[in-house]
Amino acid sequence: MLVKINGEDLDLPNGSTIGEAIDFSNAPYDDGSIICLIKGKKEFEKNINKYKLKTPKGSIIIEMDDSKEAEKLVELWKKQYKDFEDCSIRWTSSNEVAIGPIITDLEPSMDENNYKDGEVVLSLSGFSNESTHIILVKEDHSAVYGVPSYNKGVFARIVGGKRTLRLLDSNDNVISIEPLIERSSITDSASISDLNTILEEGNQLFTYVSLKPNESSPESCEHLFSLIESGNISVDYESNSFVGFYSLQGLGKPSEDITMRKRGTVTIRNAGKGIGKVFVYREDRVKSPHHTNVASVEKGMELLDIANYKDKITIRSNPERIMTLSMTQKEAEDYLKSIGVTHERVGVLDDDALIVEQTPKFSIEIIKEGKVKTKGINKDDLALIEIYDSEDEAPRSSWYFKKVTGLVEKPIGILKVHFAFPGMKISIFEGDAKEAKGLVPENIPSGCIEAGRIGITNMSKKNVGLIGVRFESNDEFGPTAEPFNATNIVGKITTDLKPLENLKEEEYLYIKRIN
Repeated sequence: MLVKINGEDLDLPNGSTIGEAIDFSNAPYDDGSIICLIKGKKEFEKNINKYKLKTPKGSIIIEMDDSKEAEKLVELWKKQYKDFEDCSIRWTSSNEVAIGPIITDLEPSMDENNYKDGEVVLSLSGFSNESTHIILVKEDHSAVYGVPSYNKGVFARIVGGKRTLRLLDSNDNVISIEPLIERSSITDSASISDLNTILEEGNQLFTYVSLKPNESSPESCEHLFSLIESGNISVDYESNSFVGFYSLQGLGKPSEDITMRKRGTVTIRNAGKGIGKVFVYREDRVKSPHHTNVASVEKGMELLDIANYKDKITIRSNPERIMTLSMTQKEAEDYLKSIGVTHERVGVLDDDALIVEQTPKFSIEIIKEGKVKTKGINKDDLALIEIYDSEDEAPRSSWYFKKVTGLVEKPIGILKVHFAFPGMKISIFEGDAKEAKGLVPENIPSGCIEAGRIGITNMSKKNVGLIGVRFESNDEFGPTAEPFNATNIVGKITTDLKPLENLKEEEYLYIKRIN
């Protein structure tokens, strides 16, 4: 039997399951994600309400008449609309444009009818069904078009491209006619996650969403890459207009490419309430200065149409993110060679040196330039840390910590030494006072603070946001040299603390999360 999976034809034995189709086709799919199942082309197209007629002068969009009287005409259109492709503009006048002819099984009448600007009519020229035309009405008028005896032959209205209509002449033709897929076309389709579901001839499956990043928004694209890094995302909000993904809310990016938010556009909110939220639009919306265009949906819009709150969706990007941090220099060299990017080593150059920085920082810029520098350090100089970000530990403080160190978006974070006190067994690192506003006390120590614990000064002291680590236990002051009640404990360093004692002011400590 023949089915489609992510738009590609697939021939399977009768009785095959969704799981077998995924395995056979090697389609991207993460366990537990939803799948969109459309029974067949006819089942799918019966819900489609708009069509785009492409001509050399531009496109015209028509919307089906949903009245009872027009049902037979709409049914015929959906059955035979492809027959009008390559048809010429047979005639034009101040009142109409005619396209055709094709053969239908309609029966003509000799009635004269009144027509309104924007109506679309199936006409039987010469009262013959072998000369069926589309009449696109430009002005209100009366005419005898040999139409069928129901609904004056009207099956649709023009909802876009009236300017194009007035430019057409007899030298033009219809290049193509395509259904315009809207959310309403998809919502009756099945959202399933049972891989044992049996497929039938003509079924269409969609297993994943493919995104094309916007080259004009390189920094914001990195935000998107962080969101989808695991290969799947969960819906945090859904409405008729958009689907929202909010796990990186609060992580701001500068305004970059601002465009119309068409169906399938992916944006990040760049200012105001909800900064850092990501949206995928199900319907067209006007441009907003607070929304940066970061990508567009290439495949799998059907999944976003049917997704509900908390649904998990498999997602990929093309091209993918280029992230060498946490690789060795040799691993990065092999990887970059495989994707055609020139590699330059800096810092520690050994094959087993650990990469902690890449230049350019952003994937889109690396792709454009075709080259990247990777900075290596000795593996022993990397601090491995646990972060206390569960709800019963320090969720707000740990989010702040991950945000200012870069660990929200990257596998390697950076702390810059603010104060270093030789012999004092403590290092204090720079924070961000603005980001630390409202950092209430949480996970405050009640006894001796062990060496290696990571502390942040909370809002009870003026140095709010500073980050510190002690190299020996202390039962009086926290890692930022503040009293316990001004200290929020967010994690601990699990590796040797001796390299930290050698750090000087303005130097950097590279960190990696292990839990």
